[in-house]
Amino acid sequence: MNTETTQALAPVRQFSALMPSSPRGAQLARHAAVRQLTSWERPFERAEHVVAELASNAVRHGHVPGRNFRLTLRLAASGVLRVEVSDTCAERLPRAPGPGPADPDAESGRGLLIVAAIADRWGTEFGPDPRKTVWAELDC
Repeated sequence: MNTETTQALAPVRQFSALMPSSPRGAQLARHAAVRQLTSWERPFERAEHVVAELASNAVRHGHVPGRNFRLTLRLAASGVLRVEVSDTCAERLPRAPGPGPADPDAESGRGLLIVAAIADRWGTEFGPDPRKTVWAELDC
């Protein structure tokens, strides 16, 4: 897992929304990202997959009853898009993908492999308690 973030500058454009911590919320997050990137006239295909995986992980592994997750998109002047999905379950950390192939019979465990393959960088941040954010950056 790469924890280096390259674009700490203020974003040129930003979108943020709370989503219900449910499968429907993960789907809404994906649709919202596509809609927002389309309105910014930016390609959305890679980001759509990243949002789908991170939102699905937030619902599946970061769900706390009665609490939503947050989707944030930040577009820097350089064209780097940062996708962030924050939940309130900091004690459940994402595990970096292992070096070998995922178990073909497993029902889960491929999401971060997909994120690592699509994104140029990804990592996690903590705080304020009990928040955890999993982020991915996509270069232009």
